[in-house]
Amino acid sequence: MSEENAAVPADEEPRHVLVLPDRDAAEEAVTELAARFGLREEPQLVRDALAGEDDAEDAQWLLVLTAAAGDLDPAELDAFAGEWDGWREEP
Repeated sequence: MSEENAAVPADEEPRHVLVLPDRDAAEEAVTELAARFGLREEPQLVRDALAGEDDAEDAQWLLVLTAAAGDLDPAELDAFAGEWDGWREEP
């Protein structure tokens, strides 16, 4: 079986995605998220350019949490993202 067809291990599958409006908010949120929720694994920070936009200012930033981060309450994560004018999405 090739690596392309290999299944993603369950603890590496995205469980939660927090969408934040800018890089500064995302970087602050990563630090606060780990402290507040006692994460076992730091979230992945991903730049998500908006369709048709080349300017870095027109990008959202995603915090991707996998199962390895621990069991987290979706409602608490949504409220947390709201503190930075963001929201939680299903992966």
